[in-house]
Amino acid sequence: MGTDYTGAFPADGEGPVRPVTLSPFRMDTFPVTNRDFAEFAEQTGYRTESEIFAWSFVFWMHLPPDRLDELVEDTVAAAPWWCKVPNADWRHPEGPGSHVEDRPNHPVVHVSWNDAAAYAKWAGKSLPTEAQWEYAARGGLEQKLYPWGDELTPGGKHLCNIWQGEFPRVDTAEDGFTGACPVDGFPPNGFGVYSMTGNVWEWCADWFHTRFDARPYSDPVGPERGETKVMKGGSFLCHASYCNRYRVAARISNTPDSAASNVGFRCVSINA
Repeated sequence: MGTDYTGAFPADGEGPVRPVTLSPFRMDTFPVTNRDFAEFAEQTGYRTESEIFAWSFVFWMHLPPDRLDELVEDTVAAAPWWCKVPNADWRHPEGPGSHVEDRPNHPVVHVSWNDAAAYAKWAGKSLPTEAQWEYAARGGLEQKLYPWGDELTPGGKHLCNIWQGEFPRVDTAEDGFTGACPVDGFPPNGFGVYSMTGNVWEWCADWFHTRFDARPYSDPVGPERGETKVMKGGSFLCHASYCNRYRVAARISNTPDSAASNVGFRCVSINA
């Protein structure tokens, strides 16, 4: 687990490489989709934190240019491409006027860690630990950058949904998409698991920390408390120029109540 890759971000704590032993588990083949989450919401009446807060973050290029003044309440100073959009939520990914009826097989977004944990509990599952997530993402390979090897586009073929062009203004969509795509939009890895890299970030169970060493670990679960939760996998906004985090070992974090249009999740269960 982890990496000593020279292109990693030191502050992210990706290294050092360390041996990890895991008990058997089952990883969901796909991230939780809009169709899946709709069933959960219908059966339980659950309201996500974005719905309760009545806003979420949306990437600026995915908003109608002629409605920016109407839809956008504010932007993030350090990342002005993130727009605070009132009433953006999982049902309305780009805010009022958008919907998911034509995106049943897309990953659900605008879900916080707390929302994801609530869904997992309802489904009789749990969120993956970071170690479980990374093991599943590697697809049986060891110390490769991506689920399929070390080359991002082998033979010129795109195998994940990330940004091509000049971030944050020009996305050439060479991979076929400019935003989130269906969860089966690209081939699975060696374990038959889809969409582990790119598309949307995925929440993990662990509190974020960077205090790793090279000793062996067994079923690591992270610290007992913290301020932010681990996210893995990168998203459709990742680009080598600023966010080379679509690598298997890459990691970031966010507060458990945070949500955005490029954040989703999947679940795990323990073998009986």
